[in-house]
Amino acid sequence: MLLQTLKVLFSAVILACTLQSTAFAQAGDTAVFNALDKITARITVLEIPIGGSARFGTLDIRPKTCDKRPPEETPETTAFVEVFDIPRVMAAAKGEDGQTPAVEPKRIFSGWMFASSPGLNAVEHPVYDAWVIDCKISAGSASTGN
Repeated sequence: MLLQTLKVLFSAVILACTLQSTAFAQAGDTAVFNALDKITARITVLEIPIGGSARFGTLDIRPKTCDKRPPEETPETTAFVEVFDIPRVMAAAKGEDGQTPAVEPKRIFSGWMFASSPGLNAVEHPVYDAWVIDCKISAGSASTGN
């Protein structure tokens, strides 16, 4: 009976310590991407604010959210991203109002990207590649997870 009680108590202490030390991913305010032009073999680093967008060739990259694990955890950066292909012909064409494109851009990717596994969810485009490499967290947006 005493041995059983000690086992339960020991398990409870281990569980409490584990829960107390668990750190949560921190939401960032800027997603950092590598973008590759397959024709010229040039890599460009793009820093895009969350909710913003950036153009790379014909791609329009729009990060919606990004998270980064704290330093004491296994390193991982994740981002939810939408990527649109805007052909150069469409970019030059204007609608009847002279402002908006005549045709809507084509969504070629919408999903989560993982910095540790860039090939897991890749942008499929014949000329360009883009993948998340980091998530920048400003001092004001860092949270403790408590």
